[in-house]
Amino acid sequence: MWQGWTNGIIGVWLFIAAFLSFTPQGNMWNLLIIGIVAAIVGFTMVKEKPWQAWLTGIVGIWLIIAAFIPGLTMQLGNEWNAIISGILLMIGGFSALGRTNEITDTHAHAH
Repeated sequence: MWQGWTNGIIGVWLFIAAFLSFTPQGNMWNLLIIGIVAAIVGFTMVKEKPWQAWLTGIVGIWLIIAAFIPGLTMQLGNEWNAIISGILLMIGGFSALGRTNEITDTHAHAH
């Protein structure tokens, strides 16, 4: 399931980005927390659980919103990092929902 791996890798990137020198203090904690959540949920999403897909999509929405909160992102690069990472997490998370439903339906019909 590509969505899980993609979201896990984005989570690792966000965690690393928190320690780069261009990150303001408020954004550092935001990226650390979101990065850890996205990495754990993304890599465990491979097991195809719907709540993980929802959580990853919601985390993506938060990153996009956080890009426009004064004090969290002070440089244009930080804003674009949050927006692009958020969009990718949303795509990976919400697109996994359709896959999860297909698998659940297949298992229900098999029994």
